[in-house]
Amino acid sequence: MHTLTHYRLCPRSRSIRLLLGEIGLEARTVEHRPWEYRAELLALNPAGELPVLALANGPLLCGSYAISEYVAEELKRHPIDGRHVPVFPGDREERAEVRRLVDWFHGKLDREVTREVLEEKVYRGYREGGGAPDVAILRAVRANFRYHLSYVAYLAHHRRWLAGDEMSFADLAAAAHLSTLDYLSEVPWEEYPAAKGWYARVKSRPSFRPLLADRISGTPAPLHYANLDF
Repeated sequence: MHTLTHYRLCPRSRSIRLLLGEIGLEARTVEHRPWEYRAELLALNPAGELPVLALANGPLLCGSYAISEYVAEELKRHPIDGRHVPVFPGDREERAEVRRLVDWFHGKLDREVTREVLEEKVYRGYREGGGAPDVAILRAVRANFRYHLSYVAYLAHHRRWLAGDEMSFADLAAAAHLSTLDYLSEVPWEEYPAAKGWYARVKSRPSFRPLLADRISGTPAPLHYANLDF
């Protein structure tokens, strides 16, 4: 059986969980805590980063980029009943736009917002002598986040999906980050209705249900987190 090594609030891991859900690929999950050093993860991925997908009788894929590209290539060879699967659709220019946005969310948004919020509100509490979140860091991160939310709202307002007319891995990457931040009560949805409307469409997909069931000890989800009509 396929095995996905992940952390339930890791946005890169979440994007791959969404992708596997969209293509109907079942995988056993093994959770790794990002704040802990584990030789087992380094043995799988020398970079020590999540996610890692071990395919049964297949290759070991490290990182969301490698996994998504591998899935896209496999779907070209073996389409699923002729239906659209949200990875890298369209012509060369459209696929380039999808990749640009995936890099934006898994790169820029992660560096400027998601990673810092996870460190301050989750990981710090598990580290020895971690203490309370740094209010100054969270204040700066929240200011950065508004810029990103404005961009998501702009894309959602001008396009059917974030990268264009078809749903793509860009939507899954963005939704993965926003779902993590939403779990931590960091998304002011009412100020960005276009972003909220787009997120509601992604959130209502069957592939999203496992994410909405995620819970972590000591940090309860807000009441609206699993509500499709939020």
